[in-house]
Amino acid sequence: MRRILAVLATLAFAPTVRAASVQDLVRAYPDRLAGFDGSSLIWRDGTRMPVGDGQPDKSEEAVLRHGSIEDQMRETYPAGTPVGTVPVGDPGRVRNKVFFDKMYGDCHAGEVAPKLVHVPWLPKTLGKTVSITSVNGVDRALAAVSRDLDDLPPDFARYLWPIGGTYKCRGVADTGQASMHGWGAAIDINTKYSDYWLWRRGAGYENRIPSEIVTIFERHGFIWGGRWSHFDTMHFEYRPELTGYMPKTEE
Repeated sequence: MRRILAVLATLAFAPTVRAASVQDLVRAYPDRLAGFDGSSLIWRDGTRMPVGDGQPDKSEEAVLRHGSIEDQMRETYPAGTPVGTVPVGDPGRVRNKVFFDKMYGDCHAGEVAPKLVHVPWLPKTLGKTVSITSVNGVDRALAAVSRDLDDLPPDFARYLWPIGGTYKCRGVADTGQASMHGWGAAIDINTKYSDYWLWRRGAGYENRIPSEIVTIFERHGFIWGGRWSHFDTMHFEYRPELTGYMPKTEE
């Protein structure tokens, strides 16, 4: 019954929910991607990368562990729907390693760490800094998030510090597949107020992160792990192709 209600709630807010396409991917990463020829992404260095893998009937588990670029776009990310709605699916949790290694570098080869920069984190309220990749302007997007979060009432700071982490060259706990943290494009906020499905296995969905925080992150191109069935409410990662955020190109 809870799942049925969740679906109905999602449908009720359908005008705010958008399905992503491969063209959204191109528009979201203009500094790296030049176009799409109908079957392959065209990178600005001339590389062509097929978006599909010829396996449209993969199981959910296979998609999660061996997803193609096309698989990354299959589920609609429900940006703007009410925080607290029980998630249906895992939009954005599928990540094609070849694509993101090309985009941000392979952390195991030492290609990500040199691109990390320090970003002020709630400079008025906390005066802290965090590190994040400078690729695709992720640092600028997170700085914009920080400025907006800084305008929230001071009691919101308890959700935002200490952070759970940004860059770490590791895999996802349950699948072993690459994490967005390994590409320097994700941040976990305070674990004390966070809920993670592996911590609550079998106990059902729970969230304590305020909607104001989620809205700010989504406004600047980050998706929220609290919108996954395999929920991870501390987690935000830069995936503008799924939120409709269109970044500025580098000058």
